[in-house]
Amino acid sequence: QVQLVESGGGSVQAGGSLRLSCQYSRDPTVVYCMGWFRQLPGKEREVVAGISSGIGHTTYPDSMKGRFTISQDKSKNAVYLQMNNLKPEDTAMYYCAAGVLSRGCLVPKTYSYWGQGTQVTVSS
Repeated sequence: QVQLVESGGGSVQAGGSLRLSCQYSRDPTVVYCMGWFRQLPGKEREVVAGISSGIGHTTYPDSMKGRFTISQDKSKNAVYLQMNNLKPEDTAMYYCAAGVLSRGCLVPKTYSYWGQGTQVTVSS
């Protein structure tokens, strides 16, 4: 069983930064994909970034490269999403997710466990 708790969301002006945190509990002997997803109002959930829990390989969709950085700190049981130069269109609910590394960390079907989400609102 994996448990995930996100924090760090909030309101920020365009151009600002936020760092989201995901505190997890999971089996340390299993290699997971840890990912960040977001869901914009009225749209489907989309992947923002993924990281493998073993070697820490990070991966991003082309549309997310440049402003978002995923990282992990296994000593703190945490995964982070650093978001820079935020834009109003980044306004969304952001979710941390985990799944056994099988298909790849950008494949939504990889993920079986989800946090409750944290809201990010970017004003112009």
